[in-house]
Parts: sequence; structure tokens; C-alpha cells
Amino acid sequence: MSPLKPQRSPVLEIYTANTQTELELPLLPFAISAGFPSPALDFIDLGIDLNKHLIEHPSATFYGRVQGESMRDAGINDGDLLIIDKSIEPADGKIAVCYLDGEFTLKRIRLSKQGLWLMPENEGYQPIKIEAHNDLKIWGVVTFIVKKPR
Repeated sequence: MSPLKPQRSPVLEIYTANTQTELELPLLPFAISAGFPSPALDFIDLGIDLNKHLIEHPSATFYGRVQGESMRDAGINDGDLLIIDKSIEPADGKIAVCYLDGEFTLKRIRLSKQGLWLMPENEGYQPIKIEAHNDLKIWGVVTFIVKKPR
């Protein structure tokens, strides 16, 4: 089955999440030290299915590949893969895929006394204040980021 692309924009490619497949991959039964090396085990007997681990609402979950650098200071870079859940209620501080005036954009939601803002996480980009004339739909909330190796 080929992935469905409901929308493609200069910012994000969106694909449906195929959760019909199961692929149990080996899971190390110990934490991986980011400091001093720790002894490795000769065999691995635990497994994890990333569909079950990362996707809470399969029918409302999509993948999106990031294009651009407006969220780089939040650790989201060009080429990263997002797991997006459309069933999660948008809230202040959440990173969301927003459909603004006919275009997709990835921004942090900021609610303040001055109104609703879509905030980039890169000084090279300006915050977007949502005004009455704007057509905004919070399309989905980012739940996980799969990093593209650099």
C-alpha cells in the first residue's frame, strides 16, 4: 500500500500512518549510557513494536516530514519525521501542524492576553499573530519526532 499524501506544502509532507503492520524490533534491556561506556549483553531477548509504542490513536495519527528550519531551536530540523495526532486537543505550549490561510505550517501554540500566536523556534522567523481575518485550523499536535541522521 502506498502512503496517502493528503497535502504537500513547502513546509510539510503528510502521510497516513499504516498501523496494520507489525514489526517487533530488538530492544536493548538496559539504558544506553551517554557518558561512560557500559558493558553490552551478548544477546537481546526483548522486543518493541514502534506502532504500539508511539501511536496511541491509530485512526487519528499521521506522519509528516519537515521541510525548513523554523523550528530548529525546538530540536526539529529539515528532514525530521513527525508523528502527528489529530485527536489531541491543542493547548498552549504544544507544537502543532497548523493550516493557516491555505498553507501548512509547523509552530508552537502560544496563548496570551494579547491573543493567539504561532511561534517559530528560530530567531530568523517572526511569530504569527492570529487575527480575525485569518483562517486557522490546528490540524494536529506533534507527539514524537524521529530525527534524521546528520
